[in-house]
Amino acid sequence: MSLSAEVVIDVPFFDVDPMHVVWHGHYVKYFEQARCALLRRLDYDYPAMQASGYLWPVVELHLKYVNAARYGQRVRSQAKLLEYENRLKIGYLLTDLESGERLTKGHSVQVAVHAATRELQFVSPAILLEKVGAAR
Repeated sequence: MSLSAEVVIDVPFFDVDPMHVVWHGHYVKYFEQARCALLRRLDYDYPAMQASGYLWPVVELHLKYVNAARYGQRVRSQAKLLEYENRLKIGYLLTDLESGERLTKGHSVQVAVHAATRELQFVSPAILLEKVGAAR
């Protein structure tokens, strides 16, 4: 079983540019919404991360734009856990809710940083491994 989560988004007017398509930077926001849903499914969302003594900054972000999303379109943003042992790598897929047409895909990488010392952790903390094991 792969760990994943999804959210449905109604593209708001304030997300479109003068060409009437979603401005490229907003796709990151749609990915973030799915990532938060995935982290909540793991019971390790951002407040839980901080409470566990670790910060998880995004250190890499990749997007590939396939088709444009438009105002009023209903889209599905999916996040899937790809790696978690040495870093948190999450894959994303944004599709049209009705047709399933692929709009954008990508991935992000986050690394654990000890909150008190600001030291990068080269292996994921035990708390993340426990959360992933419990969710499987």
